[in-house]
Amino acid sequence: MTWLSALVTVTLDMAFARKMGYVDDDAFLRIVIGFNGVMIAWYGNRLLKTFFVSAKARNARRVAGWTQVISGIVFAGLWMFAPIPVAIAGGIGAIVAGFVVTVGYCLSMESKARVR
Repeated sequence: MTWLSALVTVTLDMAFARKMGYVDDDAFLRIVIGFNGVMIAWYGNRLLKTFFVSAKARNARRVAGWTQVISGIVFAGLWMFAPIPVAIAGGIGAIVAGFVVTVGYCLSMESKARVR
């Protein structure tokens, strides 16, 4: 709920700043969407700090957390510095890559368990 409040606050503040002429449309878009990348990285960091009893669950959580942190940082960085078309494609690519790595790791753990 806190992140939702922060996102709404940032969006409304940026909309007001854009209306007053302090920021342009490009800065508004970059800040509001880039904030989502920071949120993804933060949740990935929180995921790394949770505890699971099972070693397999801890390993899966570690991979999921790190891929989420890295993809969130890449997403936010692209939205801050890259041209908008590159930020869109690269940001989506970073999030999808993080998801694919996590799912791939979990599936590989499952296939290793079947072999034994």
